[in-house]
Amino acid sequence: MKKVFHTTYKDFQREIDGFIESFETSGKSIKDKRNKLKLFELNGKTVNIKSFKVPGLLNQVVYKFFRKGKAQRSFEYANKLLELGIGSPQPIAYYEFPATLFFKRSYYVSEHDNYDLTFRELSHNTDYPNHENILRAFTRFTHQLHEKGILFLDHSPGNTLISINENELEFKLVDLNRMVFKPLSFEERIKNFERLTPHKHIVEIMSDEYAKISGRPFEVVFAKMWNLTEAFQYKFNRKKALKKKLKFWKK
Repeated sequence: MKKVFHTTYKDFQREIDGFIESFETSGKSIKDKRNKLKLFELNGKTVNIKSFKVPGLLNQVVYKFFRKGKAQRSFEYANKLLELGIGSPQPIAYYEFPATLFFKRSYYVSEHDNYDLTFRELSHNTDYPNHENILRAFTRFTHQLHEKGILFLDHSPGNTLISINENELEFKLVDLNRMVFKPLSFEERIKNFERLTPHKHIVEIMSDEYAKISGRPFEVVFAKMWNLTEAFQYKFNRKKALKKKLKFWKK
């Protein structure tokens, strides 16, 4: 077993070891799909533990010998984001349980943050209070990521936690294992918005705000952002329809 702790939590290794050992039978489950999420109480704080699904055989070999696993990447990227001044729940630790030749179970442990909404609510509910201002603030936050050389590859509707504190907005990234840190081209920056919403009027607002911040013409930003969004939505819906057909034929 390999485990690495953030310095602020080294005194709680025994307790967190216990959470990992009893993960399947204890804790409060908040997600139980491909990956599992559970909450545990530790010294007056709520701890979030993500159990990653055991990867396929090929990736077990890749993660064992050639590439860092998802839990390790999540931990390291969270630390890097905080160093760069970008919000993310405080990382606590990661655990890996490799076999001799393969990579097996892994866990990422962080503090659990309460929040008010994610981008998903902005996309689904245009009547959400202060909707456009939050949307524009989210766009500025995304631009800040890009200016700091952060390409968040899972920049999707549920992966930015938004908190509202006395009309001040705070943004924190979650689901961190897919990131690239490098200077970003205009194409890469705008493409980073493609997963967020299928709604044209929301893309128009984001394009308008991004154009103002970046100094690019609105028409250029919007044309690029909407074309990329449409292309992504086409592929996404096509894949979804194909999965539905396959499920039907399996019955």
